[in-house]
Amino acid sequence: MREKYWIGFSSVEQLDSKFIQRLYNYFGNIEDAFMASSKDLRNIEGLSVKKAETFLKERDKIDLDKAYSIVESRGINYITFDDENYPEMLRQIEDPPMVIYYKGDLFSCNLKKTLAVVGSRKATYNAKDSLKFLLSKLVNTDICIVSGLASGIDSVAHTTAIENGLKTIGVIASGFDYTYPAGNKQLYEKIENGNGAVLTEYFPTFEPLKFRFPQRNRIVTGLSYGTLVAEASLKSGALISANLTLEQGRELMCIPGLITNPNTEGIYKLLKQGASLVTCTDDILDSLGWEVKPQEAVQLSLNDLEDIEMSILSAIEVEEKSVDEIVSITGAGIDDILTHLTIMELKGIIEKGEGDRYRKFRG
Repeated sequence: MREKYWIGFSSVEQLDSKFIQRLYNYFGNIEDAFMASSKDLRNIEGLSVKKAETFLKERDKIDLDKAYSIVESRGINYITFDDENYPEMLRQIEDPPMVIYYKGDLFSCNLKKTLAVVGSRKATYNAKDSLKFLLSKLVNTDICIVSGLASGIDSVAHTTAIENGLKTIGVIASGFDYTYPAGNKQLYEKIENGNGAVLTEYFPTFEPLKFRFPQRNRIVTGLSYGTLVAEASLKSGALISANLTLEQGRELMCIPGLITNPNTEGIYKLLKQGASLVTCTDDILDSLGWEVKPQEAVQLSLNDLEDIEMSILSAIEVEEKSVDEIVSITGAGIDDILTHLTIMELKGIIEKGEGDRYRKFRG
């Protein structure tokens, strides 16, 4: 059973995917690669002697049946590099993972319309709101959002995708025995239960160590036709992902932000270097050459609105406002404003932003 040999290789923490791929390419099948002798390995030109010795030493400790049962007993699905269903975009990168472990339904996602979203873990409200706005315009299309299931922009990307009927793939930097960050446990479960898949290249027992997060980024971008960056400082994982996108020959797009925000310094550096500027959802579709069926917009009949409701709409036309600000601008009493805000929200004319601030409905 060839899968056991792939899983056996992936259960060795000291081995990377490049080493495994090199052996697989040399021997032509994974069983021969796994069973290679010291003499066989010496015949592979340029192979690290140290890594070869490490492999031989660790291989003697592996119980293939036990490694396989660890995966099976946890209900984890997997796909190996030699499988014809292995994601084609990921196969094309320089350093593809040799085994993909996943939970959920990976193949319910349209792997021919994948968009990576990366950004700061400590994202500003402006960046989160801009991302929500852009992704909400893709509502109920077959585009799949790929991100890293971290806090900040990643979480917003996955959550917004789910809220708008989009499939999403979360790529994690550990095995499935760990949930990182712990606060995203419910998001993991939502993705796995009908909204896409959570996947990793790491054997279930591998911890979310620091060095694994940059390695994870190559899979986020490698699965995707393009990457959208929403905030990135000059030294950030998002900037690493942006550079990986370019190295992989994929489209790089950036959402502009406040020039006074340190988290946008990386954004403007990328824009100056030729990344595409994104200020509306059509910019994403144009960059990737995608066409999607337009969704029916909520149509409002302004003739049916009362004067006070028209005044409220006028007050929030440019940016969202608090109740006190709306009262001040319209000159109406607070009780009337609260009543009509509730009515307008129920009608789908306006919606609440963060901090009980109101804005025009964006769906």
